[in-house]
Amino acid sequence: MQFILKLNGGSMYFSVPGLLTAEDVARVGEKAGQLDWADGRSTAGRTAKTVKSNLQADMNNELGLGVHDFLMRAISGSSLVKRLARPKRFSRLILSRTENGGHYGFHVDNAIMGRDGHQLRTDLSFTLFLSDPGSYSGGELNLAMSAGDIDVKPEAGTLILYPSGAIHQVRPVTSGSRLACIGWIESRIQRADQRELLFDLETVRSSLKAAHADQRLLLDKSISNLTRMWAD
Repeated sequence: MQFILKLNGGSMYFSVPGLLTAEDVARVGEKAGQLDWADGRSTAGRTAKTVKSNLQADMNNELGLGVHDFLMRAISGSSLVKRLARPKRFSRLILSRTENGGHYGFHVDNAIMGRDGHQLRTDLSFTLFLSDPGSYSGGELNLAMSAGDIDVKPEAGTLILYPSGAIHQVRPVTSGSRLACIGWIESRIQRADQRELLFDLETVRSSLKAAHADQRLLLDKSISNLTRMWAD
């Protein structure tokens, strides 16, 4: 079941449960145990380095590339992710492991990521949880908003999608190990309120039965024309 929670300023975070099956999660976890891991501060920006304490997998060898491509196919192929994010391009994925008191303190994701001509604007960030929440203590994804903090720690296989401009952190993992896949999306529709409107229209369209063909056609027209108007 999908849930949508309003945050301040009209922004939202979204949950996409069951993006990976239990078998997929177990397979990724097994492969992750065979990868090489290094200090995650090597990929952090200047400010983030001071608050980041985790490990990140080397995804550049054959095994790592296989894990990366498997996860990317699952994420980019999700119909719900497509409807929510309207992806134009995805960043490369990061496989993160946090344990032994590791954490990632409050930070905001860089507005532009990538290098060597392969840069993207980060409109949306996502965390795909890959560990059973009962297998580790702490490790909540915490979104700090003016209305209060929100802690998220869903079942393994669930993807959490949230605005890249939100202040957030990963709380310390006090026992066990937290495995997660992290990435960013540049959307074809830069404004969150416009993405929300298109998502709502598509949700209404999908609820209409075949007998409402005329109404569905009008919604198709509106969705197409609004996308044409707003897309970059």
